[in-house]
Amino acid sequence: MHSDQGTQYGSDAWRRFCRSHRLDPSMSRKGNCWDNAVAEAFFASLKKELIKKQIYKSRDLAKVAISDYIETFYNRSRRHSHVGGVSPEQFEAAHTGRSQGVH
Repeated sequence: MHSDQGTQYGSDAWRRFCRSHRLDPSMSRKGNCWDNAVAEAFFASLKKELIKKQIYKSRDLAKVAISDYIETFYNRSRRHSHVGGVSPEQFEAAHTGRSQGVH
């Protein structure tokens, strides 16, 4: 369970909660705001592009919609600035090709 430096995440109550739910607490280093920037960017995109103003009738329907978003849009066709403006799938294919000597 990763968190920032908030005092609530350093409390005994939080540590007890994590321990009782078999969670391993992890905390950002002081002043390091970039360690989970990619994950935060993903969740911001997910909220903005799929979930905003959406009400799912069940948890299962939400899981299907989110899985579909990740597998068919986010990974395959959505362009990402941090990988040169291509999709993760395109980036991975290009990287794999280079590592095997294919250009």
